[in-house]
Formats: sequence, C-alpha cells, structure tokens
Amino acid sequence: MSNLLDALNDGPLLGDGAMGTMLQDLGNSEGGAPELWNVERADVVEAVLEGYAAAGSRLLTTNTFGGTRARLQMHDLEARVGELNQAAAELARRVADRYDGVFVLGDIGPSGELMEPMGELTPESAADMFGEQIRGLVAGGVDGILIETMSDLAEVEAAVTAARAEAPGLPVLVTLSFDTNLRTMMGVSPTMAVQSIAEMGADVIGANCGRGLDEMRIIAAQLAESGAGSVRLMVQSNAGLPRLQGDTFIFDGTPDEMATYAADMRDLGFSVIGACCGSTPEHIAAMRAALT
Repeated sequence: MSNLLDALNDGPLLGDGAMGTMLQDLGNSEGGAPELWNVERADVVEAVLEGYAAAGSRLLTTNTFGGTRARLQMHDLEARVGELNQAAAELARRVADRYDGVFVLGDIGPSGELMEPMGELTPESAADMFGEQIRGLVAGGVDGILIETMSDLAEVEAAVTAARAEAPGLPVLVTLSFDTNLRTMMGVSPTMAVQSIAEMGADVIGANCGRGLDEMRIIAAQLAESGAGSVRLMVQSNAGLPRLQGDTFIFDGTPDEMATYAADMRDLGFSVIGACCGSTPEHIAAMRAALT
C-alpha cells in the first residue's frame, strides 16, 4: 500500500498546477499531443514538474491527461500508449525522488468518447482502455491514480474499475469538472458525485478545472457539506478565468488570490488542495505559504 494515504491523514497535501497551459506557453501551441513531449521534450516536462516540486507541491501529476488510446489516436499515437505513459511516470518519479514526501499521481483524463447508450463505449471497453493506460503508469512508478476532469459517472466507474484491477493497493483519486451551472456536462451535481463515487470505492473525491474561483468556492462548499467527515475531499481550481490578451488567453487569477482560495479550502476540510489551468509554480508557492 502506498503511504500516500497515510500522508493525507496528517493534514492537507498541496497538489501541483497546470501542465497543459504551461506546455502551451513553452511551445506546444500547434495542437500536438502533450504526451509526446514525455519522450521528445522530456527535459521541458521534467522542468515543469521540478518547478512545482520546488514551489512546495507534495503531489506531482504525470503529463498523461490525454494518454488513453482514444485520445492518442487523434495524433496517430495509439500504438504508443504504454510507452508514453510509462515515460511520463518515470519523469515525475525522478523529480519526486529528489524531494522528501513528494508523491506521483498517474493522470487519467476523459476519453473524449461517449458511453452507451449515447455513444459506443461500453463499461467493459472503457475499462480495457483505461487499464491499458494505467499499466504504463504503474510500470513507471506512480504512487496513486488520479482520474480527473470527468463529467460522466459511468466513465468514472470504468476508470475506477480499471485502477483497482491494474493498480491494486494504490489510492484512487477522482475529480469531476462542474462547469455547467454548477453541474458536470452530464448533469452530475457535487452531492451526487460524492455519494456515487464513494460507493465506487474511490479514496479521494472532488472537483477540478471549472469556471474560476468564485464558482469553485460554491462547488467546494457543496462537496464539503456532502462529504466532510466521511470521505477525503480534493479541489484543484483554475487560476481564475481566461481573458483574451492580444491573441492569447491569460488566466486572471493572481498568486495572492490562489493563496486565499487555498486557505479557504483548508478551512472547509479538504485533504488535497491544488490548482489547474493557468496556474504556475508562482501560484503554487503562494498557496504553500498560505497553507503553512
């Protein structure tokens, strides 16, 4: 059993920040697969993770958000699922091992496919797809599995099933994105999420991404009301909202605003507090200062 769960019992753990928007700023701006950078620009990915660890992150997330066969197929990389996920985990592991008490979360994002009856993905085929990705992450040495930015509870269940089969003994963390009138795109509320995902056996449940700090505070309060005292909770908000500046989008959440959010989430009882799109090591450093 990973000692990540033991660490969670000792007080809130600080997550890391964005990977996708960081890599966009560093040159991955033409719609290429970020996962390919785990082998072709490994030094850049490692430097991003190093920045977060140095800023105080206790949890480093692998650069594998789109690492399923379904997502990699869009870039003709479906034959490299195992390779790219393992490489990502090994990069994060190398950085984490340079610090005391830093853990690696194997990142799994939504497949982009619809579950039946609206789509063709079945519980079995979805679990197989996620299982393939998880095998690569486990081979690279992750400490836990993070299933994030989900909207469909059936897809969540397939991913949790795969994690339990392919990574027995590792903690499973699940976050949904409540970005449609305080529900997920598929209509799931924070209360429904806590109840349903707790029954699936996930170790940590929460929210990520979203539509800025104000909405995340409302969502976090609902999660806390539903799950406080019964499940470990997790929150990773975007750094504010994207604003068009010239021809690029800039997220408007300052490090000071993210620090206030981190302290608020601690006071609500969250076990994992991190950041998402638009955040940088500067945001994480401010959050660490607020939490300590």
